[in-house]
Amino acid sequence: MSANTPPASSSSPSAHTPATQDAPQTASETERAVLEYLHARGYSSAEKALLQAIEDGSSEDKGKQPETISSQELVETLAVFAQTSSRPGENALKDSGTVLQELTAMGNPSNIQNLISSIASVGSEDILSNDHTDKQEGYRELEAWVEGSLDMYRPEFRPILFPIFCHFYLDLIQNGHKDAALNFFSLFSPPLAAAHSATLHHLSTLLLPSHVQTDELAQRFRDEKYVIRMSRSGFSLLVGWLTEGMGGEGLGVGLGFSGEKGKKGRLAVMRVVNNRLRFDVTASNPSSVLPTAWEESTGLLSSLIPHTNGTASKLNNPQAFNLSKGDLKLGPPPMNEELRTETERILREQAMVERDPAQYDMAFTRPQPLPGMTAPAETDLLPKPPNFKTIDVEREVNAVRDARRRIKLEPSALHSVDLNSPQANTARARALPSICAYTLHDVAEGAPCCTFSTDTSLMAAGFSESYVRVWSLKGEKLRGMRSDFSASSIRDSASLRKVKEKKGSSTRKLIGHSGPVYSVAFDPVSGSAAPPKYLLSASADGTTRLWSMDTMTDLIAFRGHENPVWDVKWSPMGIYFATASRDRTARLWSTDRTACLRIYAGHLGDVDCVQFHPNSLYLATGSSDWTARLWDVQRGSCLRVFIGHQGPISSIAISPDGRMLASAGEDLAINLWDLGSGKRIKKMTGHTASIYSLTFSAESSLLVSGGADWTVRCWDVKGVGGNNKLRENGTSYSDSISDNISTGNLDSTDLLATFPTKRTPIINVQLTPRNLCLVAGVYQPPESR
Repeated sequence: MSANTPPASSSSPSAHTPATQDAPQTASETERAVLEYLHARGYSSAEKALLQAIEDGSSEDKGKQPETISSQELVETLAVFAQTSSRPGENALKDSGTVLQELTAMGNPSNIQNLISSIASVGSEDILSNDHTDKQEGYRELEAWVEGSLDMYRPEFRPILFPIFCHFYLDLIQNGHKDAALNFFSLFSPPLAAAHSATLHHLSTLLLPSHVQTDELAQRFRDEKYVIRMSRSGFSLLVGWLTEGMGGEGLGVGLGFSGEKGKKGRLAVMRVVNNRLRFDVTASNPSSVLPTAWEESTGLLSSLIPHTNGTASKLNNPQAFNLSKGDLKLGPPPMNEELRTETERILREQAMVERDPAQYDMAFTRPQPLPGMTAPAETDLLPKPPNFKTIDVEREVNAVRDARRRIKLEPSALHSVDLNSPQANTARARALPSICAYTLHDVAEGAPCCTFSTDTSLMAAGFSESYVRVWSLKGEKLRGMRSDFSASSIRDSASLRKVKEKKGSSTRKLIGHSGPVYSVAFDPVSGSAAPPKYLLSASADGTTRLWSMDTMTDLIAFRGHENPVWDVKWSPMGIYFATASRDRTARLWSTDRTACLRIYAGHLGDVDCVQFHPNSLYLATGSSDWTARLWDVQRGSCLRVFIGHQGPISSIAISPDGRMLASAGEDLAINLWDLGSGKRIKKMTGHTASIYSLTFSAESSLLVSGGADWTVRCWDVKGVGGNNKLRENGTSYSDSISDNISTGNLDSTDLLATFPTKRTPIINVQLTPRNLCLVAGVYQPPESR
């Protein structure tokens, strides 16, 4: 061996040489092998050069972001998109360190497929690079700008907060930031709760991306553009603020966005404004528009406006749709000439007996349409029996008597009177009705509904225990048929009375439903002349039952709805009735057929309430999709759509003169609509909880409402409206004005009086033909400690 030859290394191949020990950690196996060879051969200069090159390369790589990530890192990041089947609100893969082991242990390819499909519309790159703090910062800045804007612009700016809040929350959930979404919800939802409580509660139940993708409301927000009404000048200020961070805010509010977080927040707001909102810019002066008018015709409108002839609707404005349907026939229905002649004959005879011709004026039997209204013809109405009965004559005669003896309510009498003056009591008597309240006690499971007969002789209530109870308000005994009688033994009214029960009580229990009873209604054929013959009840079992008040038995069950039936109402002429159901339809029925006659389909949510027009030509419905609609009873087509509520509609009523529709929603507001034009007349606020029932006075000048806030409230229908006055029992008070302003529950000026109960939510309000107000509710005892 030559002396110049380096000695062989005595270490094993696996032993670390000085060269490999000095090699950077980022060196590859090939680079390490080359370094070891150079060191073994003694090429020290080449070894140093290679080490320097490896170190330089690694230092450059440190400053670069990797273009790809490992499959394990990706799966760990996306682990939030898998949910446990037993507890849908929780993630199945909680510990990111054991994600791969848990996925392997699942052993079911469908779980992994669902995991991948749930993020398909988002994209892994967006998820990995998304910053959830920009939404919170952007919404905080936007809210501060809206609340700090000038008073004339603030009402039109406020509606923009709700859709941006919803999209930000859905984005956070969709991107897997559950904790950030819940924090965002808790911080910014309270100011929106007064008008959007139902929607906010629904959004709070969406906790995983799979929830967002399968939820109907969330997908409506994703697929449709939210319409916002705004003036031209207000829109310019909004655009200026978004692009420059300045404009429109009041003094001392701030200088718009600033810093890196502010820029990201602005971009987040602009992204929603550009992609998710559509602005209906008007040329109106902001100071000339009522503050409550800006929220009218706002929301997800494209799916709410009915389609025409099965085609996609090109009308995004409900007013354009309403105008396209033409004029309505809102006048009183025609009366059968033979019935009119017989009614007039009896009225003349009674006038001669009582020697008071003026008491029975024939004008009451010939009502004329109000100016601008068209009366329907006989051929426009639903078919009815050609011959009238004795009860029809008695009903019309009593209608004239009621009209002559009615207490006329004049709400305008309170406008110019000091409520603390001696004349106040006289003004209240002219403006407000007398109220008779019936309270149900010891109802553990609750009574969802109640009603009174037109002649005020009977009261019926539906209970959650699946039965109906009827009371005689006059203390008379309610007797049904004996169970041992034979139908062949009944020949006349005398023999019919013999088979009735000898004993009875002032209340009867009607059993037949298999679910909670949500609505009851007495038939209107008798009017105020006699007690009703029939009672309808609607239940969660999907049926509507017809009960006989003579036999106190169930006559027939009407089946057709696929879900619970929320409401049932008789047509003013009797015979026909309408139902509202959770299956998103209203249906028309006849008492002589078991199958429904018409199906009114088009609502996007539960149909919660129905009401016939006084001339029976139209049917109004209120729905959980926040809209009310007016349908042609005969053709089944939608003629009007009323958009303006910010929550599900819980009750509707049509004025006796046929011109107005009142709707109450979970947004705690009562909207008054003009049926002819479809436009909102005004918005009335004052209730602090859900509104359950509405009714008009006989002159259509007063509206009475009852709700879950334990109050009965009277409203001036013809008043201008506005929000600057609070009243309790017809007297003003100012102690809680600041509290109501802060919570958004300021009473409007058309609230005439508030009549509180102790602890009784009012489930039904009803004005008799003589303007006596009957109300009923279930007493809620204080919780025992």
